Amino acid sequence: MIITTGNGPIPEIVLRAQTLADRLNVEYKPRGTLSLPKLVERYQDQEVLVVLQEAVRLLRPGLPPLQFHPSMGFVRAKRVLKGESDPMLEAAGMEPGDSVLDCTAGLGTDSLLFAVYGGENSEITALESSLPLYGLLLEGMSHYTSGQEKVNAALRRIKVVYSDHLHYLKDQQDNSVDIVYFDPMFRQPLTDSAAISPLRQFANGAALSPESVAEAVRVARKAVLLKEKSLSGEFGRLGFTELLRNNSKTSYGVIQIGNPS
Repeated sequence: MIITTGNGPIPEIVLRAQTLADRLNVEYKPRGTLSLPKLVERYQDQEVLVVLQEAVRLLRPGLPPLQFHPSMGFVRAKRVLKGESDPMLEAAGMEPGDSVLDCTAGLGTDSLLFAVYGGENSEITALESSLPLYGLLLEGMSHYTSGQEKVNAALRRIKVVYSDHLHYLKDQQDNSVDIVYFDPMFRQPLTDSAAISPLRQFANGAALSPESVAEAVRVARKAVLLKEKSLSGEFGRLGFTELLRNNSKTSYGVIQIGNPS
């Protein structure tokens, strides 16, 4: 993977791109006069992360660009800020101030919801095992501006970590986080989920393992939560109680730790 900028970047953007490249231990390449198609062609078979003043994009030859954006997470966040309920937060039994470990961050949509609802005293950690997605998420969380100050602040509070979730979980102490959350790539994709299709090309598509769930149960104080297709066999395979929702193609499964409040 390489990191570059848009055409004619201001010094601040160049510095941001160089700093990100150093953090990811990848090369920074000045954009020069190359168009993005020419740039991608020059560095064939490599992802190109483009840092812009108000955006960050991930490019791969033959695929549409993936841009950091909270998407429906922003809509859900605004609802939560108005005091409305959210099915994920309800399924998790989350309370303001709770700590959450999001083991499959993707574009950070769910981490954002946890951070918005959890508030300033919550600790939200987002794990991403795909280096290109980690870079996109790290830059996006740090600089994306939504127009809602509380949403921006929530994005900045999220701790983004480049790690496989099983290795990370094994390093954590017993009962050290309130909620552990998994939203792996569905075994059978929802055909109408166009927003997820570009993400799927970069994300880790491995199935969630019973070992990861067992480690999550050890680490969690309150609950372990799984998002999957409704009536998916993954809930039963991994020991989750599915919470069916009317007219929804997705469900949340929960493993309660101790006595729910």
